[in-house]
Parts: sequence; structure tokens; C-alpha cells
Amino acid sequence: MRIAISALRRLVAGLRARGRQLGLAALGLTGLVGSAMAEPQLEKSEIRYQGWAGQVTFIELADDLGYLAPLKLKWVGNTISGPQDIQTVVTGDIDIGGAFYGAIIKLIAAKAPIKAVVGYYGSDDNTYSGYYVKEDSPIKTARDLIGKKVAVNTLGAHHEFVLREYLARNGLTPAEAKQVTLVAIPPVTGEQALRQGQVELSTLGGVLRDKALERGGIRRLFADTDVFGNFTGGAYVLRDKFIKDNPNTSRKLIEGVSRAIDWAQTTPPEEVRARFERVIAERKRNEDATPIKYWRSTGVATKGGVIGDAELQVWIDWLVRDGLLKQDQLKPSDLYTNAFNYFRPGKTAEAK
Repeated sequence: MRIAISALRRLVAGLRARGRQLGLAALGLTGLVGSAMAEPQLEKSEIRYQGWAGQVTFIELADDLGYLAPLKLKWVGNTISGPQDIQTVVTGDIDIGGAFYGAIIKLIAAKAPIKAVVGYYGSDDNTYSGYYVKEDSPIKTARDLIGKKVAVNTLGAHHEFVLREYLARNGLTPAEAKQVTLVAIPPVTGEQALRQGQVELSTLGGVLRDKALERGGIRRLFADTDVFGNFTGGAYVLRDKFIKDNPNTSRKLIEGVSRAIDWAQTTPPEEVRARFERVIAERKRNEDATPIKYWRSTGVATKGGVIGDAELQVWIDWLVRDGLLKQDQLKPSDLYTNAFNYFRPGKTAEAK
């Protein structure tokens, strides 16, 4: 009996020891799994950017949705110009900025070390830029614009490229197109400049367009969607050096921005507007939030702003035709990467 009891005690002790070993092994395995699943260490903790008065950028939306944490944003001021925004990226004064694809291509062609990383704006049936004349204007066709002044928000960007493509498609020669004078003015004064006769054609979009139409007395000559259909018009860019030095931060930032774009694409517009209004109220920048009431869609043509060759090729071709690029000087793959987009092909089920 004593032998049996002794053997039983040894068996129990052995089982306890084995259990402790299994427990430790399990803990070790859990630690390894946890370590493997832990987010890579971010090289930078703060992202500098420029905002737009009365608007919530997708960078800011990503932050508000919690998609950027633990990254922090540092607002350094506002801009009204995409080319200025990405030039500020090139100089290193901000980390991320966005502009029209044509402006990005021209900057890269000039050896600027940047990459487009996520499409962030565009035009569709709800969100577009219209080109307006006064109701009683004699301007009915593209040819009628010869010798006239056109208001755009900035030179070398979306509004200029669309106008020049409209002129070319309607038969104006390059020499005739040069007789259409572009005047860069703040968007908020575009309607006033048109009504006061300072320009004969003005580009209007969003709230500025809708409020001007409510007041009456103007009519649309054409819109960017009449020329190009629904399209993503521009992208956020990062410096090549920023990407090289901060790969984990770049991924965290752009995955967050692309998720924010998708959120705005798939969330009812009234819910998006409510969040935008709250963000503007809470950041206390002494700005008018009225434009938010007119927000309808992102205008971005692809899920989460994934970039494709076609949306860049159209502008490469245009710049080649205009003599600003040489044939085969650049190809789309030179200009962008989807490597950091949350919806990049193969990354998630949503991307399929």
C-alpha cells in the first residue's frame, strides 16, 4: 500500500511539473504571438500638415476616427493651393500634402523627390467643379472664350488643366488657347468677380457653386465631369526620403488616411457632415463651417483612394501633347505607390 501511495504521489508531482512547463510554454508562445502582432515601432510621432479653412481634410478625419493613433497631427496653417501644398512637402516644411495629378507630375518631372501615395479628391455627379458665366453672357461655346478672363483658384492645377483640355477638345489651337487669360483669385471671391465683370468665366464648386446658383443669374458653360467623367483628380504625396526614413510611420499614416476615405465613401452623407461640423467646432480655428452643409461625396473614384495607372496616364498624355513632358519621359509607375494603402490589392478582403 505504501508503495502504491508513493507512486501515486510521484505521478501527481510529475503531472504538476508538466503542467507548469506547459503553462510556461503557453505563456512564452503567447508572448511571441503578441510580439509578432504588436504594431511596429513608429519612427516619427508627429505629422505636420496644412489644412483648408472650413473643411475637414482626410488627414484630419483619420485622426478623429482614431485611425492614426499613436501618431499626432501638427497643423501648421491653411492653404488654398494644391501646388503650394506639395511644394511645401518638397521643402520639408510639412510631411504630407495634396494636389492635382498634373501638378504632381510636373513637380516630379522637375526632379522633385516625392511619390503620390493615396488619391484624396475627385469629381462625380455630386461633387464637381463647374465653369460659370453670367446668365446674359454672350459666351456659349469654347471659342467665345478667346480674349476673355477666367477665374481659377491657382495656376497650374486642376481648374487650369480642365479648362485647357475643354478648349483643346473644342477645336482651339494652342495659340488661340493662350488668348484665354487665367486669373488666380481665392475661391471665395470667384462669384463676386464674375458678377462684377472682373472675369467672364469663373470656376465654382461645392458650397460656393450651390450658393451662387441659389442666388441665380449665372449658368454653367461646362463642368470637369463633362470633360473627364467621374475621376480621382489628385493625391496626397510624401517625400521619398520621408518614406525611406519612416517606413512604419508612412504605413500607419496612409493606411489611416485611406481608411478615412473609405469611411466617408460608405457612410451616409448626413453622418459625415455631422462629424465634420463637430471637428470644425472643436478645433476652434475661427472659421466658417457653412461649406460642410453642402458636402455630398468624396469624389474619389476608387475604394480608399487606391491609385491606378489610368488616372495618371491621362495627365501624362496631356502634358506630352502640351510640350511640357517628352514622350516616355515618365510612366505612371514612376509617380505613385499603393504600398501603404489599407486597401492595396492583396492587403485585405475589402480590396478584392
